[in-house]
Amino acid sequence: MAYDRYVAICKPLHYKIIMNRRACIQMTVCAWAAGVIYSALHTGNTFSLPFCHSNIINQFFCEIPQLLKLSCSDTYHRELAALAFSVFLCLGCFVFIVVSYVQIFTAVWTIPSQRGHQKAFSTCIPHLTMVFLLLSTGAIAYMKPIHDSPSPLDLLAAVLYSVVPPLMNPVIYSMRNKEIQAALRKLLKRFYGKYSRNNN
Repeated sequence: MAYDRYVAICKPLHYKIIMNRRACIQMTVCAWAAGVIYSALHTGNTFSLPFCHSNIINQFFCEIPQLLKLSCSDTYHRELAALAFSVFLCLGCFVFIVVSYVQIFTAVWTIPSQRGHQKAFSTCIPHLTMVFLLLSTGAIAYMKPIHDSPSPLDLLAAVLYSVVPPLMNPVIYSMRNKEIQAALRKLLKRFYGKYSRNNN
């Protein structure tokens, strides 16, 4: 999304050429490959551990740190490897996003009209908000020491980084589409009309 916004704002006349089908497929393949490698490393790491403690995890779902806590072997090196790979992957994405947005904001400040500023920022701020939410809550969930009984903050962080960004992304980006806005208005009018008739 950061690169897409960069091309749309900094190189609008070349957008169709740069963001062609091939570029979109390449970016999708890279994202999927990174996700598959990352999850395969964690899965392989987890299945190779011997477990001898209780099988109860104090979390909404099986988090890697919580699973490592249940192992009866020394998991220090595995935790360190998982953390190093996570930091490398997240830092790479974060640096790419920051570089893209620095160039975007530099280009936006050269736009003379206030309306142009608002339009550019309205496309960038939702994405930056979701990235910040994902990275900050993910860092809280993965980098804080593991306790036997997680605090409400741990549970909240797990829900925030695993549920909210994937749920909000389609809403944020589809709401910029005029056809979807019109369909939503029509749906709300119909719903409000039924609600008004039922109350009367």
